[in-house]
Amino acid sequence: MSARKIGTRLPFALLAEAIDELARRKLRTLLTLLGMIFGVGAIVAMLAVGEGSRREALALVAKLGLNNVILESKALPDDQLKELRTRSLGLSQSDADAALSVVPGAQSVAVSKAIKVSAISSAGVSLQAQAFAVSLSHAEHASLELAQGRWFNDADNATLAPVCVLGARLKQKLLGDAPAMGAMVKLNHAWFSVIGVLAERELSSTEFEGVSLGVDDERMFVPWESARARLKFGPLEDEIDRISVRLSATAVPAAAASALTALIRQRHGGADDTTLIVPAGLYQQNQQTQRIFTLVMSSIAGVSLLVGGIGIMNIMLAGVLERKREIGLKRALGATKRNLIEQFLAEALVISLVGALMGLVFGAILAYAIAWLASWQVAWSLWWLFFALLSCVVIGVGFGVYPAKQAAALDPIAALRSEI
Repeated sequence: MSARKIGTRLPFALLAEAIDELARRKLRTLLTLLGMIFGVGAIVAMLAVGEGSRREALALVAKLGLNNVILESKALPDDQLKELRTRSLGLSQSDADAALSVVPGAQSVAVSKAIKVSAISSAGVSLQAQAFAVSLSHAEHASLELAQGRWFNDADNATLAPVCVLGARLKQKLLGDAPAMGAMVKLNHAWFSVIGVLAERELSSTEFEGVSLGVDDERMFVPWESARARLKFGPLEDEIDRISVRLSATAVPAAAASALTALIRQRHGGADDTTLIVPAGLYQQNQQTQRIFTLVMSSIAGVSLLVGGIGIMNIMLAGVLERKREIGLKRALGATKRNLIEQFLAEALVISLVGALMGLVFGAILAYAIAWLASWQVAWSLWWLFFALLSCVVIGVGFGVYPAKQAAALDPIAALRSEI
């Protein structure tokens, strides 16, 4: 190779030479790659599982409403309820109205009441399922979407209309493939006409941070006023079981929760008959746990990458010793120190890139294997994949700098005389 050719090599020529050089030492190159593959694979798998967990948490908390503050009545034995009723009549519609007026940042309220079901039947099919009497705003607060028909409106409440909305699975169990709109469904002793069917919503869990979410796909919903007029409720029962207060985007959930707690305590004579749920707080708690998990896993993956980088440096240092005569010959033919540094850095870059790409594939396989074994979710972010790729390249090239400088610092005459 002439001095002119050595001094004027293009980047792709450098990379081609680096690939040829690494291909001549296949086993050593493979062993060097393993460190980078495992390091990048660990990062990719960790990020995929972490992102999947974050999205899963968002999907679950959407069921409660991230901007909601929720108050639920406690399920207590009859003897305790009798004692409590001397001080408190339990949750009521008037409590919900007061919350809308008093809680800072409150935009709307939704109420719901669980109905004791003896049977839900239609077209000769009878089964057990959950049924709820709900206010008009319940669908918005619970992020419910309709696949068919409509949700309840003011006219339904004003006329005490015997109408209902079915969850997707409940509709299938009751009606099969028959048209749902207008079908008659019997809840206990009362008949209701179907006006809507919920869109199916798959959730990975029926609980979030210890709070029960339930399965809306298997529930029946009727308007609050219609249920009060047509169905029977026990004398000791709360008028409503749940109050959901929707907050504005600028409201502080903790302040709203404190105000709601103080309001209900005052209205209920200090009786401990309700449970407060702050979805935003539950989500923050979940994400704090997730951040700790991510930090630990990132540290382990980072150590793996550093070990891979050290492996690149060791292999390249061994390569410098083996190629002393080659280095001396190139210097004699006019190669500069910069040319040698570029050559060795190109080899480090090739190893890093190949290791990173193989690590991406290995990480994807590992992520799906973890998801399958642990029943976790996997989600992908292009930014995180780019971060993993960039981290591998930076570490690999960074650890290749020292061997490259060692090669460039060799004395040409001594290198030509070397027996190694």
